[in-house]
Amino acid sequence: MSRTVTFVTGNAKKVEELVAILGSNFPRTIVPKKVDLPELQGEIDDICIKKCMEAAKQVQGPVLIEDTCLCFNALKGLPGPYIKWFLDKLGPEGLHTLLAGHADKSAQAICTFAFSEGVGKEVKLFQGRTDGIVVEPRGPRDFGWDPCFQPTGYDFTYAELPKEEKNKISHRFRALDKLRNYFLES
Repeated sequence: MSRTVTFVTGNAKKVEELVAILGSNFPRTIVPKKVDLPELQGEIDDICIKKCMEAAKQVQGPVLIEDTCLCFNALKGLPGPYIKWFLDKLGPEGLHTLLAGHADKSAQAICTFAFSEGVGKEVKLFQGRTDGIVVEPRGPRDFGWDPCFQPTGYDFTYAELPKEEKNKISHRFRALDKLRNYFLES
């Protein structure tokens, strides 16, 4: 079994968080690689499984992919897996504005990591969720929709929280904690 896992992403901030959260005791070496994967439509789990299978084909070895969703309860889960495109077109201010006519500003941040040992191998999913609300953007604008997501129990957005604090409560942390446990138990 290979000790290296290719993390398929072009997002340096995701790599930075993954490395910080997994820590130095993770039993595999993570190597980031940008690979063009199709942008799929559908439900979260289906998208992740298909992306992971395609990544395994392109990399020809063990792969890890990540998909992040931001689901607005007032919009019945949208933008969900399409958050990247909504954010791209609207920015954090536009995401907040989407809920202007709704009393319910609650949302759920969902991160799903999918892992496969390679082509034709089973895809395993590790999902983390964090509840919160969508607020007018506050804090640095260097990482996606972090400025407009305020996790439940906090007075700060993800963007305003120190990285160490965010990395203890985020949807990505919760998913990676499950992934880490899987590898440590295997």
